[in-house]
Amino acid sequence: MSTASEPTRSIEVERAYDVDDDTALPDWERLPAIARVDAPEHRALDARYFDTADLALARARVAVRRRTGGSDAGWHVKSSAPEGRHEWGWPLGADDDMPQAIIDAVARWASPPFAQIARIRNDRTAYALRDADGGLVAEMVDDRVSAVAGTGRETLWREWEVELGPAASADADWRAAFFTAVDALVEAAGGRIASSASKLGRALGA
Repeated sequence: MSTASEPTRSIEVERAYDVDDDTALPDWERLPAIARVDAPEHRALDARYFDTADLALARARVAVRRRTGGSDAGWHVKSSAPEGRHEWGWPLGADDDMPQAIIDAVARWASPPFAQIARIRNDRTAYALRDADGGLVAEMVDDRVSAVAGTGRETLWREWEVELGPAASADADWRAAFFTAVDALVEAAGGRIASSASKLGRALGA
């Protein structure tokens, strides 16, 4: 089996928030276990999402994208699960054609032909939230998003995401308390829990 057919695997545990264009960032050091916040890191992300004509993947809460920009540029398959979103990643190919490895990975949910259903460009500013030992407890990203669906419908919005990092506790109670604190901090800043489950869902009007 080739290297390209063997994906990287991870589980994302995160929460997204809708915020206005002029909403100011809160002091993330007020969160449990956060001792410092690193300097902001800018990323220009450009993702093209693919599905069948009847959106079989979307109905199964699965997303396939080809994204450029950032440290994890590549092909990604994301699948929702109770513990978080499972993500598989493959390197970029020479063009937008979906690799056979991706087609095989989503075969349980959908079969070709696949076509682009949305393009989402994201002007991202990322902040590493670290503990006293320098471990990455979470990453907070401030996203300004421009999305165009296959219908030509364009949507612009801003959102924040907070995703747990490797230094976060695996204890379910700790994680619940951490995100409760994040919710409160975001709400005090003027934000709110995201109205859509994903950027793709929002781009498609879901």
